[in-house]
Amino acid sequence: MDKFLVAAPPCAGEDPEAPPPPPRRWHRWSRIAVELDGRIDARFRHRELRRLLDSYSETRTFEHKYYTHGEERCQTYVMLISTLIYILEGVSAMEFDKKGVYLASVTLSGCLTVHDFETLYCSLYGPSCSLPDDSSNYVLHISNQLPLCAVRWNPGNQDEIVCSSSQSDKVSLFDIGYVSSVPTEVLHKGKTKFHALCSESRKGLTDLAFTSDDKSRLFASGLDGAVYMWDRRLSKTHCIELTALPESQFTSVKLNMDNRTVFGATRNGTIHAWDTRGGRASAAFQSHNEVQQLSSVKISTLLGKIASLKEQSNIVSSEILSIDFNPSCSYQLAFHLDDGWSGVLNVNTLSVSHLHCPPPSWLEGVDSVLHKRKATWLSTSSIYAVGSSSNNGMYVLDFHPHTSSACHVDYNEETKGFEENQPAENKFIPLSEGVLSCAAHPLSHNIIAGTEFSSLLMVSQKHETIRDPE
Repeated sequence: MDKFLVAAPPCAGEDPEAPPPPPRRWHRWSRIAVELDGRIDARFRHRELRRLLDSYSETRTFEHKYYTHGEERCQTYVMLISTLIYILEGVSAMEFDKKGVYLASVTLSGCLTVHDFETLYCSLYGPSCSLPDDSSNYVLHISNQLPLCAVRWNPGNQDEIVCSSSQSDKVSLFDIGYVSSVPTEVLHKGKTKFHALCSESRKGLTDLAFTSDDKSRLFASGLDGAVYMWDRRLSKTHCIELTALPESQFTSVKLNMDNRTVFGATRNGTIHAWDTRGGRASAAFQSHNEVQQLSSVKISTLLGKIASLKEQSNIVSSEILSIDFNPSCSYQLAFHLDDGWSGVLNVNTLSVSHLHCPPPSWLEGVDSVLHKRKATWLSTSSIYAVGSSSNNGMYVLDFHPHTSSACHVDYNEETKGFEENQPAENKFIPLSEGVLSCAAHPLSHNIIAGTEFSSLLMVSQKHETIRDPE
């Protein structure tokens, strides 16, 4: 009521009173504001992610000890108990289907396994892990002779899985409705542009990507300097070849949200982009099965433009192990490098907006380093999960598309306010084994990590049972 009162004029000979201090401004309680407004603000969700990341821990381990035919051990199980464990062992890739019902994973020793996620999750409250020969742990298990490095679900047919190997130029398709080790369909490369320049060791395919609006079109990145596209309605050989330099060796491939632009990452640290609608060159001067390159950027060159990073680090070119688009922000393309660095490329401006640089392995006194790591995004937040290159554990990184993100290149430590306004921070989650690949559940925040020993680790919020002492 004081603001409605009029102060009396001062008496003669008296000094005028000092103006009263401004009223204290109370900070609005953000949580009750969400309840009153009926909507969750993006900044509020970003702040609340701190509680989610703090609650993550390893909750269960599922070892890969399976049998194929009766008492015959699968290839991964054999490698697990052999001396070749550090050469041909580990979960190289994994992916959930669209509804999060099934989880597909492949190993470097040639095993394709499909698990029922509900069975894995409910086992958190059951007895210890089942017997090695108990097939109730998986829906499908196929053992191959070639090491597998990529696996994808067909978005148009969720019963179909595709796999590829870095030692083969073929793509194998399996139907989980048929329990058979023989693929239902095999796609292979036809005559390529650099066929005569590449050796047999560079004929393999390292990554796969489906178009989300068409179950027939499939892309694969090759070690021979090209990304290939198949249209299964036309032929079992590739119909389009997206080429770069012959010495380029592609390690990962992704499509943007509109399924028109293809991005490929290479071992020399470059990201190439092609527009399948034509690109910059005229279609009259193009081959019927070749698309001109739209643009290319070298990550080390972009990192050199960050002044604060250039002053503190010696930036060198490093292999790009994986790239992936943020499902919550269509212009954020995350990349993970062989030296353990992770970042975000803004495809609109072709600049690095976020970066995470963990300590190098030599600084932590670690001799062995994990290679061929693959990361994942959480489905409903801009959180990026990736295994550590030198320690047993994984990082969950805040790549929120705002300068309040802890990894943003323009983030200012001095802008931190009250505790309730602080954003999510990067977290390191200690795990029992080294992580090679990750997959996040599409409908929840549970993460499955594939390890160097071919185990699956459940990383989720830890639940505790409260029992009545009486």
